[in-house]
Amino acid sequence: MKFVDEAIIRVEAGRGGHGCVSFRREKFIPFGGPDGGDGGNGASVYLAADPALTTLVDFRYKRLFRAQRGQDGMGANCTGRSGTDLEIRVPVGTIVTDAGTEEILGDLVEPGQRLKVAHGGRHGLGNTRFKSSTNRAPRRTTQGTEGEARDLRMELKMLADVGLLGLPNAGKSTLLRAVSAARPKIADYPFTTLYPHLGVVRIGEQGFVMADIPGLIEGAAEGAGLGLRFLRHVARTRLLLQVIDLLPVDDSDPVVAVRTIAAELERFNPELARRERWLVLNKTDLLAPEAREGHCRALVERLGWSGPWFAVSAATGAGTRELVGAVLRHLAEPPAAGPA
Repeated sequence: MKFVDEAIIRVEAGRGGHGCVSFRREKFIPFGGPDGGDGGNGASVYLAADPALTTLVDFRYKRLFRAQRGQDGMGANCTGRSGTDLEIRVPVGTIVTDAGTEEILGDLVEPGQRLKVAHGGRHGLGNTRFKSSTNRAPRRTTQGTEGEARDLRMELKMLADVGLLGLPNAGKSTLLRAVSAARPKIADYPFTTLYPHLGVVRIGEQGFVMADIPGLIEGAAEGAGLGLRFLRHVARTRLLLQVIDLLPVDDSDPVVAVRTIAAELERFNPELARRERWLVLNKTDLLAPEAREGHCRALVERLGWSGPWFAVSAATGAGTRELVGAVLRHLAEPPAAGPA
């Protein structure tokens, strides 16, 4: 299924039912008086966060959502039935904005969380409501009001503790497979990952959620490649793991790869660029055993990297347990500042 992280839909709440004009008609009671009932209230529209959903793809095929209108009032003082509220299920992590005013209406970050996005119309009053000592047979009623209608822009930001960043073919998907039960598609060509994957990483009773973000290229923050579309998904993560291909097939310099990612993060969101970021030097299995340590240390020194770094082989699993253990310990510490 193709991943869709943005969608625009229109929601229309139900109109309130109209009030009824009616008079009692009983044998031997020629002037029975008014008995017109009120209308029912129009249904409202809610969004509900559903942890079983992972994309907004369904909203590409259905964009208009109408809630039920209220039933009109009836004789014998019968009130019309109110419309049943419409609940639209969306993935956890969906931010909802009024497309017309750009007002943020809500951020659905908890499973089961509900957000009213369109209020149903109010019911109309039947003629019974207007009976008085001076008007025994009123023909006056009120009509139900229109329900709210608005266009919504929905944006999905994936909820993950750790985000994997890297240039295309750095080995992020292979690493996710190695440390979790996720099974992303893997192939030896750029942009194998066309949508983010989530994996739950566990050691004993402890665990965290890791997101494989599609490969970034230079210019991603301005919309090049797939980068801009998915950079937003690292906004909620507490830790970024930058995966580096030690021996890229195109003979490019890994130092340039590290600096390219850093530059794109800075362009997209300077605050995100300052988030905790570790280096993961991948594909050590392609190096001779006696050369691995020296090769990795030389690369770290060229970068002037002062933060944590790990040498791993996602293909063989070497070094991944140490990496996961360090991530768990880091996430167990209280965050200095919450994710954006």
